[in-house]
Amino acid sequence: MDEMNKLKEIVSQFIGDDANTEIKPLGKGHINDSYKVVSGGKEYVLQRINHHIFKNVPELQNNIHRVTEHIREKLEALGVTDIDRRVLTLIPTQEGALYYQDNAGDYWRVMDFIKDSKSYDEINPELAYRAGMAFGDFQKMLADLPGEPLFETIPNFHNMEARLKTFREAVEANKAGRLNQVAGLVKEIEDRAEEMCKAEKLHREGKLPKRINHCDTKVNNILFDNDDQVLCVVDLDTVMPGYVLSDFGDFIRTGANTGAEDDRNLDNISVDLDIFEAYAKGYLKNAASFLSDVEIENLAFGAKLLTYMQTVRFFTDYIDGDTYYKIAYPEHNLVRTEAQFKLLQSLEENFGEMQRIVKEAAGK
Repeated sequence: MDEMNKLKEIVSQFIGDDANTEIKPLGKGHINDSYKVVSGGKEYVLQRINHHIFKNVPELQNNIHRVTEHIREKLEALGVTDIDRRVLTLIPTQEGALYYQDNAGDYWRVMDFIKDSKSYDEINPELAYRAGMAFGDFQKMLADLPGEPLFETIPNFHNMEARLKTFREAVEANKAGRLNQVAGLVKEIEDRAEEMCKAEKLHREGKLPKRINHCDTKVNNILFDNDDQVLCVVDLDTVMPGYVLSDFGDFIRTGANTGAEDDRNLDNISVDLDIFEAYAKGYLKNAASFLSDVEIENLAFGAKLLTYMQTVRFFTDYIDGDTYYKIAYPEHNLVRTEAQFKLLQSLEENFGEMQRIVKEAAGK
């Protein structure tokens, strides 16, 4: 069976047979393969779920189902009319399952395609403000999700203690024989290690709660309508329990960097305080109502934490011999490490101002 017929066969498990079904590749996601499906006058998204990264697909899909249904109820209660454009809609299989497993062992899912929507890779303060409101609203709507905590789709994803343990094991093993040339950077990581484990410590002391987080808060995970108003938050695979400061911090890490994530010219890299301020104001406009003082006090720290964490992750992979991240050239992971570290230094230099902005935006 050729690829197209195979895809049609998979789609039919969800929406039944239709000889006129059209399927085309969609986007360039790093993790899942996505296709746009047109069938019976309706549009859908078909995705192959990467079960090497998300090892428990039933729990993953259950998370997304619980989250989207809860948001749907909230939107209904608010009298929102275009709900199908404001939250993802999972299409069950004809048997009522949230995914389909094919003969090759691959997992598939289907969702409604959200028409007349767009996403951005570039950011400006106005978009940052709206993105802040979107992620703040997303967390706020899910703050009272009933039942068991969500499943952790990638265990210890944002756990700094676990990331440092892996890093130290990599240093110890020195698999690629690269340690001599980067000893100075290893020291920089260790000098900050204790401070960067603060969130885990606060959680153990009962001072920092775990809430439902998106865990991949990039601006391109928000859909906007044609007037640049927020429609909804997408890419929900990593939605799981975490600290709100890491969701806040990951947006700043990716959105408020004046350079590229792998910029060879470190002079390009610093924190864009206009974007930081816009995002903080948008986020706290919706989130301040349910956050604790400890959470608000640590939002700016979250930007340092996630940038440090990503520095450690790139660095670990470099020391290991580049086994995790795709690289474009041999020193790519080291360039990424140094670029993230430069951003971290800029965040450290501007930390007092960032704290002031958060305090003001929270009305403290």
